[in-house]
Formats: sequence, structure tokens, C-alpha cells
Amino acid sequence: MLGKRRKREREQRRKTILRAARRLFFKQGYNPVTVSDIAKKAELSKGAIYLYFSSKEEICAQILLDDIERFHSEVLPIFEGGDSASEVLIGFANIYVDFFLKDRELFRILMNFMLHANSLNLSDDTNRRIILETNRAISVTENIFQYGIDKGEFLLKKEDVRAMRNSLWGMLNGIISLHLFIGRESTREKRIRSGVNKCLSIFIEGLKKSE
Repeated sequence: MLGKRRKREREQRRKTILRAARRLFFKQGYNPVTVSDIAKKAELSKGAIYLYFSSKEEICAQILLDDIERFHSEVLPIFEGGDSASEVLIGFANIYVDFFLKDRELFRILMNFMLHANSLNLSDDTNRRIILETNRAISVTENIFQYGIDKGEFLLKKEDVRAMRNSLWGMLNGIISLHLFIGRESTREKRIRSGVNKCLSIFIEGLKKSE
């Protein structure tokens, strides 16, 4: 009984650290925040932070892991409505955009990992887990393309599915990067959604004429 209580307490403290770090990253950005800042926000000692995480990078990585898992759970139901592959693809893109409009700093964290994974000093286990979870989320788009092929909606060769997956992710991340941190706040969401919708319309039209 005592062991279970201690386990719950440890898990609660770990969640407290992650919540504090997320709030600081969102408010100040990733780079300026220190482990001391996170400790203060979480109302813990700096030493207590290191009982759970080896570095700020590991805290950041765990936030990313938790959110990738949450994203994956949010997109899985998109196949349940019986929609066309085009509609499913648009639904996926909307969920992806929503995800980062709600938490801009998460997008910066994701891009930072993708561009600088080797220099973040993450443990091998954390690196493997992030790559695994990211690939699991990305694989949803491959399933959408295959769904379109099976329905005869996308005239896409099976050997080109991975290339189309990479193109889709590049397009979405590129448009989000272009507008998420610059320009007027009042028009940011409109600019991102408009850009995604226009490019996705062209992208889908191409999938229907691939051969």
C-alpha cells in the first residue's frame, strides 16, 4: 500500500514538473528557460527536478512524447466516419493545425528536435522513443493514402506512398513555420488555415491524377 502511494506521489510530482515546464516554454520560449526556473515554477528544489529528469532537454523531450501520443489518439477516429480519403486527409490536416495553434511552443520544440536531435544530449532511450512515436503518428498519413488507393480515389502507386507522406508533412510544417511566429496575431490562424487549404486542394487534385 505504501509502495503504491509513493508511486502515485512520484508520478504526480513528475506531472507537476512537466506542467510547470510547459507553461514556462509557452510563455517565454524554450531557450531562455532554465532548470532553476522550472523548479521555482513547480515549487520544488532544483535537486528534486534532477531526481526525475537528467536535463532541460529530457523534460522537453517528455513533453514532446506526451503530446505526440495525445495527437495520435486524436487522429485515429478520423477513419470511423466513412468519409472519402480526401475528406479524411483534410480532417487530419485540420487536427494537425489545431494542435499547434493551441500550443505554438510545442511546434518549436518539435522542429528543434527534428533539426537538432543529435546535439540535444538526449538519452538513447529517449531518442528511440521520440522517433518511434513520431513515426507512429506519421504512419497515419500512409494509412490515409492507402485508404484512398483501396477506394480507387487516389491514383497513386503504392511505392510512392512514403514520398507523398513526406511531401504532406513538409507542406504542413512549412506553412505553419511561415506564419506561426510572425505577422499579426489577429490574422495568424486565418493565414495558416488558408495556406493549408489551398495547398491541400492542389495536393489532393494531384493524388487523383497521379498516374
